[in-house]
Amino acid sequence: MSVWSRIADALAALRAGESLSDVFDKLRTPPERTIGFTIAVIGLGAKMAKADGLVTRDEVTAFREVFHIPRDEEANAARIFNMARTDVAGFEEYAGRIARMFGASDSVLVDLMEGLFYIALADGEYHPNEDDFLHRVAEIFGLSERDFRAIRTRFVADAEPDPWDVLGVDPDAPLDEARKAWRQLVRDTHPDRMVARGVPEEAVKLAEKRLIAINRAWETISEGRA
Repeated sequence: MSVWSRIADALAALRAGESLSDVFDKLRTPPERTIGFTIAVIGLGAKMAKADGLVTRDEVTAFREVFHIPRDEEANAARIFNMARTDVAGFEEYAGRIARMFGASDSVLVDLMEGLFYIALADGEYHPNEDDFLHRVAEIFGLSERDFRAIRTRFVADAEPDPWDVLGVDPDAPLDEARKAWRQLVRDTHPDRMVARGVPEEAVKLAEKRLIAINRAWETISEGRA
C-alpha cells in the first residue's frame, strides 16, 4: 500500500466519524509518524489556504512541491487535500491534536510551521488573516513568541530578522552560549535528524532557509562581539 493510500485511509476514517485523537494516536511512532506529519501539513495547509478567503493554484502547487507526488497518485493526493479542506473539524482542533501527537517543544512542530509558511507565501502575498492563522497555530504548538518571529523572518520579506531571536538566546548572553545554541540548531537541521523525527524526505528541503538564517545569525553575532 502506498504512502498516499495510507494517508487517504486515515483521512477517510475522520470522515467516517473516527476522532482526530484516535487517528493521530495511531501515528505516533515511525514509520507512521511520517504519515502523521504529512496529514498535519495537509489538514492545516488546506485550512490555511482558505485563511485569506481564496485557495489559489499557487498554494496547492506549493503543497505539491513540499511533498513529491507520483504521477499515478496525483488524483488521490488532490482528493486528500479537498477532504481536509472541507472537514468539519476546525484548524484549532487539528493543531491541538498535532501538538499532543508530537509533544511540546518537539522540533518537528517547527518543521511543520515552516511548511505552512511556505504554502502561505506561495502566492507572493502574506495576508493578515494568514498571519493570524499561523500565530494561533504556533501558540497551540507551544512555540514561544521568539520562535514564531524567528520562523516568520525566514519567509516574510519585510520582516527584519533579529539574530538573537534566530538562535533563541538573549542579547546579553555570553558568546559561548550563542555558539552552543548555533551548533545545536545546525545539528537539529541536519537532514538525517529531520528524517529520524518523522519529517518526510521531500519536506527536508524546507530546512534550507532555516540553515541559512542560523548561520547568518551566528556570523552577525560573532562579528559583533569580535
